[in-house]
Amino acid sequence: MSAPQSSPSFEPFIPAHVAMREFTLRAVLSGTVLGIVFGASSLYLVLKVGLTVSASIPVAVISLALFRAWSKVGGRDATILEHNITQTAGSAGESIAFGVGVTMPAILILGFDLELTRVMLVGLLGGLLGILMMIPLRRALIVKEHGVLKYPEGTACAAVLKAGANESCRAQASESARAEMRAAEAAGLGRSAGAKVVFTGFFLGLAYKTLMVAFKGWKDVPEKVFGAPLKSGSVGAEISPELLGVGYIIGPRIAAVMCAGGVMSYLLLIPLISFFGAGLVAPLPPGTKLISEMTPNGIRGAYILYIGAGAVAAGGIISLFQALPTILHGIRAGLAGLSGGGGAARNDGLPRTDRDLPLKFTGIGIIVLVTLIVLAPALHMNLLGALLIVLFGFLFVTVSSRLTGEIGSSSNPISGMTVATLLFTCLVFLLVGWTGGTHYVTALSVGAIVCIAASNGGTTSQDLKTGFLLGGTPRLQQIAILIGAFASSLVLGPILLRLNESATVYVPAAQVAPGLRVDAATLGAARESLAGPQAKDDAASYRVWHKPEGPGGPAGKYLINERGEAVWLVDPGINGSHNRRPDGTEVRKFDAPKATLVSYIIKGILDQKLPWALVLLGVMIAVTLQLSFVPALAFAVGVYLPLSASTPILLGGLIRWIVDRRMRRQTAHARMSEEQFAAESDKSPGVLLASGYIAGGAIAGILIAFLAGVLGDFDAAVGRWAEKNNPFFAGPHADLLALLPFAAIAVFLYLVARERVLGPRRN
Repeated sequence: MSAPQSSPSFEPFIPAHVAMREFTLRAVLSGTVLGIVFGASSLYLVLKVGLTVSASIPVAVISLALFRAWSKVGGRDATILEHNITQTAGSAGESIAFGVGVTMPAILILGFDLELTRVMLVGLLGGLLGILMMIPLRRALIVKEHGVLKYPEGTACAAVLKAGANESCRAQASESARAEMRAAEAAGLGRSAGAKVVFTGFFLGLAYKTLMVAFKGWKDVPEKVFGAPLKSGSVGAEISPELLGVGYIIGPRIAAVMCAGGVMSYLLLIPLISFFGAGLVAPLPPGTKLISEMTPNGIRGAYILYIGAGAVAAGGIISLFQALPTILHGIRAGLAGLSGGGGAARNDGLPRTDRDLPLKFTGIGIIVLVTLIVLAPALHMNLLGALLIVLFGFLFVTVSSRLTGEIGSSSNPISGMTVATLLFTCLVFLLVGWTGGTHYVTALSVGAIVCIAASNGGTTSQDLKTGFLLGGTPRLQQIAILIGAFASSLVLGPILLRLNESATVYVPAAQVAPGLRVDAATLGAARESLAGPQAKDDAASYRVWHKPEGPGGPAGKYLINERGEAVWLVDPGINGSHNRRPDGTEVRKFDAPKATLVSYIIKGILDQKLPWALVLLGVMIAVTLQLSFVPALAFAVGVYLPLSASTPILLGGLIRWIVDRRMRRQTAHARMSEEQFAAESDKSPGVLLASGYIAGGAIAGILIAFLAGVLGDFDAAVGRWAEKNNPFFAGPHADLLALLPFAAIAVFLYLVARERVLGPRRN
């Protein structure tokens, strides 16, 4: 690989000598609020399918629309640098949401409660640590390697903001920048059209999800279970706008590979287990029921999840090894940049566009954060764990920042870095004899903080690249993203707890563990009442007991009365196994695939209790796929997820494929490179509408979850009415009829992507 070349002749869109409004209260506040909205939607998404998508471009487009509307009612329009601050503050929520959603739900699976303090601390400390560790690398990665590291999302975001610049900003831009801006407008979207598309997608996704879920307008998961000869095989589709949008954004390649993994699970592995296990007269561990009595989802829960977890772990490690040359180069370049004065040491005499937060500030900040990590009781952290956080944090923030520049945020193997951190941490703990109990939480906290730090380090790099191209002040951007990360981390914790609570099912203990008793004197002082829709049926306060694995009933959290009798089994909303409440109401659980993998790694190594045969089968699937030059991690996630989650993603990817083929024909005369074409495609109207679908559908899901306890009676009444009177929700043809509304939003996505509606038609 050639040595990095600096670009001293590069001139940003707004030159360094131009003084312009930048770090304003309205820019920071609007970015922070948008960051919370997109962070919440990303958290919802990562709990469902283990994926998130970049929020920078939608935040930038919404910022253009908001401030333009403000100017029409007498306010001042924002400058391009204010828009840059808004998108910088707004991007932190998505990266923190990914780290929180990938790691924190593992607490439930490991048998602990989701404590609000713990979740908020992990998000806050990891998010701020990642930003502070990346700041000294800016000059080495963003400035010196401009032209080498592309930072695709950051470059595309800069192009969107240039296209939407107002006349005042145009007048202050250089001549070369004005020429580039005119070319971007000719190839992309105007500012009003882009915002119109995002908002249309948002409100359409919001209305669609509300009608489907809250008002039972149509069945949300049409499915078909096959009989002989493919007994227990099944297909289904969770017809949600957010999953359709995810498929469009990630594109046809990854969408098809993910769906192929689901096809293997539901049309190969599950029928295979059913075929060979049909004659067994005793349960086959780790299952607890006869295979002949299991539904397809029962077989998936007992066996396929372990296979999928092994495949995801192997896929993550493979992706990390594939990036190893880049990782080593990035570490060398980052250390060389720091030792050679590339760090943010001093700002004296530097132009506005090259002023970072002082190195003293970042160093003291990192020391303070690590001290808080050690002292925080909720994290159960020790000195060794804190040292591992510093070591892996700096390593993977450097790696993430460089990989983001080369392959973009979407392809950055953060999951692989998290798996590697957990594996090494758990092996170290095992060697020193730290197993079980609070050491679960310590190991998880190490992995969670490193995961969030690496994710936020990559996001910060994209934002600083956008600012570098536009002529923003790095110091102000760094302050903005610190504020955005702080606010998002405080909000995402309560949202995570509420989402889990809304899908929690209280199962009568007599059904799953008849006669289960415990000595009440041995229980702690903690007491708990039912929450959510079932709270109205039982207002009593109970003692809490976390039952370990063993006889008497399934392991889990039980509510115990004063006589020591188990009354309720608390089945969590995240990765729970009971999908119906006692009144018959159906509940949609969150699969949280990567959080489940995290729990398997911790428990498997520290307790040495894991069905390794099934896990190794998953590992071999990933290895086989990689030997066939198929992306193993994407396929593995598909193996783990329900097929119903992958099929709408596939449809979104197919629509993107059709639209991109047409766009290639239309732009053939321009002879664009693959990178240029990808940048144009990533800021197209289809991507903006898909982003709106994701935000609208996810926010609707969150609002419905928050109102679940309040609207419990309403939901039950609507469900009873729909089962009797709505053929789209229940009845012989409900599965087919439910596809019609989904087909409508899919066709609308295609038409918008081709600019048949909501924009000018290209000929």
